[in-house]
Formats: sequence, structure tokens, C-alpha cells
Amino acid sequence: MKIGLTGGIGCGKSTAARFFAEAGFRRIDTDEVIKNEVLHQPEVVAAIAQYFGPQTLTSAGQVDRAVVAKIVFSDAAALRWQEDLLHPRLFGILRTRLAEAPDADYVVEVPLLFEKQLENWFDFTVCVATTSHLQIARLEERGLPKALAEQRISKQLPLAQKLELADYVVLNDGSPDFLRDQINQLVAQLRERR
Repeated sequence: MKIGLTGGIGCGKSTAARFFAEAGFRRIDTDEVIKNEVLHQPEVVAAIAQYFGPQTLTSAGQVDRAVVAKIVFSDAAALRWQEDLLHPRLFGILRTRLAEAPDADYVVEVPLLFEKQLENWFDFTVCVATTSHLQIARLEERGLPKALAEQRISKQLPLAQKLELADYVVLNDGSPDFLRDQINQLVAQLRERR
């Protein structure tokens, strides 16, 4: 079974994915794949430096994600260019990972699951939701100023739309145990349907 897990930034996708992993799912975090693999590919580093300028690289010659984020979240064309560079590489890695054990249960965190029309990659889609004030508060706890948090939220499909498109919704307004209980109930339900 392959579950595509999405939700707004700061809604708790990673926490939910951890609970799926506890329930026996193999976890793939697409943000981590981009951060730890795609952004280290020499051709990607070179393309980013050429397109955005040398200030987007650290002194060690790696992509400075904070500098690039500042550029792309304030420039729609730059964001589109970066997605066109990164996403095909991400999707290639994802296909390979999912093919390694085709009969295993996977949960794949994909922030832009619906924006990139990836629903058909998965047996089910799950959206993690929370209230907007909690979403902003969580992002501020991570060190993201409110204005930047709102800017990043605005670049994603509205959460209400993701909720409509998802096969299942879990709420992350309460304690971690509340979220874990919902995930465990959902997993039991999905496994019964096999």
C-alpha cells in the first residue's frame, strides 16, 4: 500500500509520517530527498549557481537553501524554474525507492502532492490539517517570522482545497497521542480493505 501524505506547511506532516512508520510503513520524506540528495547533485548545484548567482552557494560549495528560499518564495518565475530543475530528479529517486519493495507499505510525505497532480502515484491520499493560527504558531516556533510563514503558506494550494481532494483527513489540533490514535485507526481500516 502506498499512501501519499500531504497538508499545509506547519500542519504536522512529519509527525503524522512518524506515526505511520511506527505502524510499519516505510517512510519517504520528499523534502529530505531534495535536501540530502537532489541538492547535492553536481549538475543541480551548478545550475542553481548559474541561474541565481554565486551568492546562493555556501563557502563549501553547497546550495545555501535559506538564500535560495528567500529568492524563490518572492518570485513566482524563480520558483517555477527551481521546481522544473528539482522535481524530475526527485520523481526519479521516488520511483526507484518505491520499486525496491513494491509490496511494502509506504508513506510518502509530499507537500505539493495535489499541486503537482501526483495522486495517481498512491493508493490513498491523506491530508494533515490544523487551524491556521496553530499552523502559523508552529512555523514561528521553527524560527520562521510570521510574514515569511504567511508567504510560504500562500504558495501552496489552500488547505481547504487539499482537504476536499484527499481520500482521508487527520486533524492535528490536539496532542501527539490524539494524532497517533487517528493514524492507527486509519491504518487498521486501510489494512482491512486489502
